[in-house]
Amino acid sequence: MALEALARSQVAPHRAVQRAKVLLLAADGVANSHIAEDLELSVTTVRSWRERFEAEGLAKLGEVRPGRGRKPSISEEQIAEIVRLTLHSTPEGHTHWSCRTMAAAVGVSPATVQRIWDARGLKPHRVETFKLSNDPAFEDKLVDVVGLYLNPPTKAVVLCMDEKSQIQALDRTQPSLPMVKGRAGTMTHDNKRNGTTTLFAALDVATGKVFGQCLPKHRHEEFLVFLRTIDRNVPKGLAVHLILDNYQTHKHPETVKWLAKHKRFHLHFTPTSSSWLNLVERWFRELTEKNIRRGSFPSVADLIASIEDYLRVTNDTPKPLVWTATADSILEKVRRGRVTLDNQSAKTETHH
Repeated sequence: MALEALARSQVAPHRAVQRAKVLLLAADGVANSHIAEDLELSVTTVRSWRERFEAEGLAKLGEVRPGRGRKPSISEEQIAEIVRLTLHSTPEGHTHWSCRTMAAAVGVSPATVQRIWDARGLKPHRVETFKLSNDPAFEDKLVDVVGLYLNPPTKAVVLCMDEKSQIQALDRTQPSLPMVKGRAGTMTHDNKRNGTTTLFAALDVATGKVFGQCLPKHRHEEFLVFLRTIDRNVPKGLAVHLILDNYQTHKHPETVKWLAKHKRFHLHFTPTSSSWLNLVERWFRELTEKNIRRGSFPSVADLIASIEDYLRVTNDTPKPLVWTATADSILEKVRRGRVTLDNQSAKTETHH
């Protein structure tokens, strides 16, 4: 019997199974009140299902009648309008929409706007910075650097090198309070400036270890000091491939002269405006977040000691930063970005 099969089903909708059980019990002469109690339903629901079965039969048992269920609080037209405004306009006097300004413009609640944005991944309050490189040798430099990441040469070490300049030794104007139960740690919003240092760092791509050295300035003289530090620390039998940016210090005549005498050093320049291609930048970000940002340094010496402690601890348990993107995949993204920029520029010129 169809009702018995439906009542035993493990895949049919729960509500359909419940209805079948109600009708089977009713056929056995069980009272509505007892059916409702056994199946944890209301007497009204049991009575309604029995009456519908008597009037319409088994064929329409699983159908949902028109008008049942919660009514939508916002029309599809309003949803489309919110999405259109979010993507293609800004409110008067503002740079972007907020839930409240959009709600006021369209005539719905801020919570409704937020649900619509969440469902479509729209985040008008956020913006990501970017810049496409205009380096005429962009593709050649990209292929060169990515090639070192994905297919490093034998008998060589690949180092991602850069300088983090003008790191300030900031001290708080009042003592910070430690974290306690129910309250986060606190620190003053203002600070005292006690001087600066420049950190020269080179990340070993294979091991994750970092050569680091704090020097007072950011000139070719300091760069040569750091190159000598690398030369002393890398075993003599290995070539040294340095990935670095196009800062003029790296191309200074004195630097060129030094490199001519140290043939095992090979410099590989990233394209302009492409710091994301240098893995040491990720290490710098972690240094800032985990050591410098919330630190308090009465002097430059204290700042340098803190940075050296961080270097020592991270080098005790180094973690390589693995590069996976191919040069072709990056070039394809860049091409799409240029097309998007060109189209946007054309639209802007047409609009004006």
